[in-house]
Amino acid sequence: MNTYTVNGERLHATLLESYRLSLNDDDKQVRLWFIEETKRYGCKHIVDQMGNIFAIRPGRNNDIPPIGMGSHLDTQPAGGKYDGIVGVNSAIEVLKVLHENNITTYAPIAAINWTNEEGARFPPAMLSSGVWAGAFELGWAHERKDLNGVGLKEELQRIDFLGDAPCDYQKNPLSAHFEVHIEQGPILEQKDLSVGVVTGVQAINWYSIELRGREQHCGTTPMNSRADTLLCAAKMIVKVNEVAHTVPGALASVAVINSTPQAINTLAGRVQFNIDARAPSDERLAFLDEELERELRHVASQEGVKVEKWDKFWNSPRTVFDRTAVDAVRKSAKDSGFEYVEIQSGAGHDSVYTARRCPTAMIFIRCKGGISHNPAEYSTSEDIQAGAQTLLGAVLHYDQLLSAQGNEKP
Repeated sequence: MNTYTVNGERLHATLLESYRLSLNDDDKQVRLWFIEETKRYGCKHIVDQMGNIFAIRPGRNNDIPPIGMGSHLDTQPAGGKYDGIVGVNSAIEVLKVLHENNITTYAPIAAINWTNEEGARFPPAMLSSGVWAGAFELGWAHERKDLNGVGLKEELQRIDFLGDAPCDYQKNPLSAHFEVHIEQGPILEQKDLSVGVVTGVQAINWYSIELRGREQHCGTTPMNSRADTLLCAAKMIVKVNEVAHTVPGALASVAVINSTPQAINTLAGRVQFNIDARAPSDERLAFLDEELERELRHVASQEGVKVEKWDKFWNSPRTVFDRTAVDAVRKSAKDSGFEYVEIQSGAGHDSVYTARRCPTAMIFIRCKGGISHNPAEYSTSEDIQAGAQTLLGAVLHYDQLLSAQGNEKP
């Protein structure tokens, strides 16, 4: 049973409030802070070609890959100082506890800051962990651009975080990956629990839709003579919501829409919008995918508008986390005296991609009202401490397993 305890007040005090889009100036500053902070606990650092930072504390057997504790320090435009940041700070707190108690683990232990998890500036989400796992090609990822046409690689260079190490699970492997994250939903709060044991992540598709109608004068074009692209998009967006209600457990949303020419007296001739679609299983997401395309193309044909682009630019199949890693989280929660509930995550996380290449598990903590991607995002210091304590125990349990596999006596 783990007898070491994380410091909840210290952990809560290290939360950093500024909102950081990936690779902006604030992101550079928090990265520098992450490196300096983890140096204090005996860590060496690897920065890879996507700017992912691995702060590695040596173990007794440094010939095996580290046990990773990863999340992200980038945030959404609307803010939230807990999403991702709690996971990184919890990893740092584990390093502090190991250091303060002079614990040398069997395996090296790494705190990881994954680049551009949110995908808010450089879509898609979980981009750099995806490159590490081989889901995306490095060159393609480097060419991702923000809304101002600024490229990811040039921003990595600008803030001095374009590393030399390969962003590759084979050349920079992990023995396992554990991640603490706020739930971003209401289940833990409804059940009055601090800790969720995450068993996997639901399936997700992202789409970019582009429509072409006609630019026409708003004051001279009769209502029955229009190919109103923005009106068509509005009807399609309503249909997205209607279709999602027909698939059990499915979710579908439109949160981005762009139209041109943006003149008050001219009908929009071009419209682009995105769809976020999710479902508890790959089969239900595939059905949702078919229904969305069929119904939305039908709406466009009725409105006399052409669907110029239907791009499913990101697909993340349902993820099931490793049984042994999840068991380590369960055991840690029990040892620490925390009641827990098992949860399938509705949101994507870097652990989705690490799960493809190493044993992976996640720990959810309660967040007020289930609110996330919002300045009102909040978790108590007690709940944050519970997540970090569970992380500490899970990592130590997994380290013991690796030690036993290496035939080392505890």
